[in-house]
Amino acid sequence: MNAKFNDIINGNDLVLVDFYADWCGPCKMMSPILQEVKLDLKDAVKIIKVNVDQHQDLASHFMVRGVPTLMLFKTGKMLWRQSGVLSARDLSAIISNHLN
Repeated sequence: MNAKFNDIINGNDLVLVDFYADWCGPCKMMSPILQEVKLDLKDAVKIIKVNVDQHQDLASHFMVRGVPTLMLFKTGKMLWRQSGVLSARDLSAIISNHLN
């Protein structure tokens, strides 16, 4: 996944990465929030999910210590990072601030 992951975050699109785990309660709460954000922002942002148990190399590389951890990338640069659950409104606002 590393090569594919790097291709995705190094593109010109804004990419929100959700580092999560299947056993994590707050991560499960994020799924409908991410769906709502995608409906709100449509093609303005790509959203990808990375399971930290299956992709420990990526979690380690980005020093993910807690889940969920959200990161926003564009052209390979991390623009924003936060751990924990956010509301759809707050997350949409954060992403919107990084458009253009």
